[in-house]
Amino acid sequence: MLLSIHPDNPQARNIKMVVECLQDGGVIIYPTDTIYGIGCNIFNADAIARIARIKKIDPKKAQFSFICSDLSHLSDFAKSVDTPIFRLLKSALPGAYTFILEASRQVPKQLKTKKDTVGIRVPDNKICQSIVTELGHPLMSASLPMDDEIEYYTDPELMYEKFGNVVDIVIDGGIGQILSSTVIDCTSSAPVLIREGAGEWEKLIG
Repeated sequence: MLLSIHPDNPQARNIKMVVECLQDGGVIIYPTDTIYGIGCNIFNADAIARIARIKKIDPKKAQFSFICSDLSHLSDFAKSVDTPIFRLLKSALPGAYTFILEASRQVPKQLKTKKDTVGIRVPDNKICQSIVTELGHPLMSASLPMDDEIEYYTDPELMYEKFGNVVDIVIDGGIGQILSSTVIDCTSSAPVLIREGAGEWEKLIG
């Protein structure tokens, strides 16, 4: 299904439809403040396995992120962070960043990496914030499989043509961005830039 949702005023009935799909084990493609992502319920192992198959990756080697609506879920899925790191997150989020933190015991086993870390995202996007708020817990997120056809990476209608047969809902929230989020590792004594993306990392750790 290609489902249009207003980027500034997401329709409650459409958000509810997406959340019901996620609760039933569905896989969705949805907008963020950077590129579109592919996501599912973090507590549904079958849905996570579906995304791994779509991306042709081993779930244990995948680097999935948690999409949160704010930092209230931080203590649930990440071990306690010290005050400077918390200030860093608070100043940067919502925004185009993924922060790598030490995972708590509440992170589902199938989403834990060998390093026992978790990526936390709070996109500045009303659609995915509304989905997560209605869902009541973070959304598991990954990037779309990439190839040379960059247009499908930004245009929801082309995403639907390409992935409509393997996902349940493609949300049309407008044309997406090309750059992904900036990834910052906060598991050591000082933040470390892992991937430069849309977020202006120099302001944070420069």
